[in-house]
Amino acid sequence: MTIPVHGPVEGTAKPPRSRRALVAGSVGNFIEWYEFGVYGYFATIIAANFFTPEGGSDVEALVKTYASFALAFFFRPVGAAVFGRLGDRMGRRPTLILVILLMTGATTLIGLLPTYATLGAAAPWLLTLLRIVQGLSAGGEFGGAVSIMTEFAPPGRRGLYGSWQSFTVALGLLAGAGMAALLATVLTEPELNEWGWRLPFLLTLPLGLAALWLRLKLEETPSFQRTRTQTQIQTQTQSPGAGGRPQAVTPAPAPAREVAKAIALGAGRLMGWSAAGYTFLVVMPSYLQSTLNTSFQQALIATVLANLGFAASIIPAGALSDRIGRRAVMVAGAVLVAVLAFPLMHLLQDSGTSTAAKSLAVFAAGAAVGLMAGPGPAMLSEMFPTSVRYTGLGLAYSLSNAVFSGCAGLIITEAIKRTGNIDIPAHYVVVTCAVSTLALLTLRGDDHRRALRD
Repeated sequence: MTIPVHGPVEGTAKPPRSRRALVAGSVGNFIEWYEFGVYGYFATIIAANFFTPEGGSDVEALVKTYASFALAFFFRPVGAAVFGRLGDRMGRRPTLILVILLMTGATTLIGLLPTYATLGAAAPWLLTLLRIVQGLSAGGEFGGAVSIMTEFAPPGRRGLYGSWQSFTVALGLLAGAGMAALLATVLTEPELNEWGWRLPFLLTLPLGLAALWLRLKLEETPSFQRTRTQTQIQTQTQSPGAGGRPQAVTPAPAPAREVAKAIALGAGRLMGWSAAGYTFLVVMPSYLQSTLNTSFQQALIATVLANLGFAASIIPAGALSDRIGRRAVMVAGAVLVAVLAFPLMHLLQDSGTSTAAKSLAVFAAGAAVGLMAGPGPAMLSEMFPTSVRYTGLGLAYSLSNAVFSGCAGLIITEAIKRTGNIDIPAHYVVVTCAVSTLALLTLRGDDHRRALRD
């Protein structure tokens, strides 16, 4: 489903402007997902420091940690709505500047936050509050980043340009996993548990300042400028109202019902990507440690390999979708993930399986998720006109992530605890990818050839 709007016009930009937009949009996504990855990779340590009072169990603390993780995701739709509205009215550039300031500040403060042993019961509440701020800013990040990437993209390359959003997600997760693996190698376990876990969060401050500098140099997108100019012309030519003053006129918004339907359908199309992405790329370390009793280092290595496979397929998938369409590539990814889910779980659970086979399996699973993630941003951008694009695609993405990514760790951990079934991650991924496939089949085959709608 794509919201109908009169007068489709393709937004174009000169290559240097397009490249600057690509970098400025990507860097915020990198920071966002680096932090979310770090939180997931250090979940067991964070649980011990913030959610384990005297007498509390490790499993109970881990569930509470993932509840805080999920809560931040549920504030993403709020952030998408608030910042999306700002971005569609004021512009993409000023909104993205505000978003990166909030994300950087909240993440840095997590690295400075006193633990339960120091602050008592206030510590987990403060951590949760900072996670909420991160959720709000993350909700505003995706819509703006994808809007500037696709609105600046040259004709016929929206899939490629939009795929950089997903690629920087992979880079952020890899950077988080790499930092966690490095600290686990160079620090002793007591050092890592006591203060080492703080370092990845504090590193966000210089990264955020670099992102801020890049976004201050960013120009507004051609699509937004064109829409604003049309609004000004309509206002100037409108008949004067009371007192002889011209009445302000804005372009007729897309019908609210159509926008809501497009948001719901977009979330459904992303469901498999959201669920499989977090299951294989973020929740994996805690699952391997708490359920299969692997070491922290082994769990991180498996996760790094899955993220490498994810990163390797994203940009080729985005570029391929510019040639053969979003539908074909994304449906192939969803089906592959569903087919691979149970074999992957069984390989990881089998102590007799070679390390090489396990490594290849997690790499392939990550690559299959990348087939959905590569074309995904462009697919969403093509569903909404400029006047609601920031809000619409941001809400579709954040709603899907709130339900199917943010709750992945909580659902999987709690379900395994209650049922004892260690195949729960595979069940979760298969069901969500099946639903996502049905939603993706409603895509038109030629959406990638159509101009973005003003």
